[in-house]
Amino acid sequence: MNLLEVENLNVWDQHTNQVIIHNSSFQLKQQSCLAIVGESGSGKSVTCRSIMRLNKPSIRQSGNILFKGENLHHLSEKEMRSKRGKNICMVLQNGMRAFDPTCVIGIHLKETLSQHTVWNNKEIEEKMAFAMESVMLKNPIEIMNKYPHQLSGGMLQRIMIALALVLEPDIIIADEPTTALDTISQFEVVEQLIQLRERVESSILFVSHDLGVVKRIADDVLVMKDGEIVERGTTQTIFSDPQKDYTKYLVSTRQALGDHFKRVMEGGAIIASS
Repeated sequence: MNLLEVENLNVWDQHTNQVIIHNSSFQLKQQSCLAIVGESGSGKSVTCRSIMRLNKPSIRQSGNILFKGENLHHLSEKEMRSKRGKNICMVLQNGMRAFDPTCVIGIHLKETLSQHTVWNNKEIEEKMAFAMESVMLKNPIEIMNKYPHQLSGGMLQRIMIALALVLEPDIIIADEPTTALDTISQFEVVEQLIQLRERVESSILFVSHDLGVVKRIADDVLVMKDGEIVERGTTQTIFSDPQKDYTKYLVSTRQALGDHFKRVMEGGAIIASS
């Protein structure tokens, strides 16, 4: 069953008439992970923001985006806000952009969770503290009393992932979620996403330039270049038998960047089993 279906998505800048996404179509199956790979500027992040309807007002889009058969393009902004977070949760590449700079992190977390749950403040604090510790954030109560500018980009990203763990959404859109993290933290975060998918049957749309991470987490892969999907297939097929020259280039030049990550993953598995 397809949880998300994107049909003929076109995205353009209405001021410049520049086309950013060209007639893109793909499906995200239930309890699966679909990765989108490609170089910077290929349209990966714009695709993610289009699904969430979070592009700037000057960026327009057409086509159909179906979540459980419901067309998200037809929803009001209020209806769409109710979907964001609980049903479709986005983990951004830049953690600083995800939080209100005028209030401490805990206020943002409580406001978000109170919109989607019936938990009281104590329950929210307890659940967030547990999730934050699971993504390697020590002293979570202390962190929740800090402002975003007092935390590193990597810490803010891990807070977003912890929030997703608590919300248990149907779909997690992870846009370069490990970019600001060190290799050990990448291992922990990827493992948490895998466990979340297994525990609550979440599906993941995973954007990354690190093919080592993609190889570990994704079932299927889309390759994007200049706003177009140029190749698609299972992860095994894309890595072992790419058909397009651009995909061959990506695999040959980028896979080496994931070798260290793979070694850490294998080392982590050995440590976990000992």
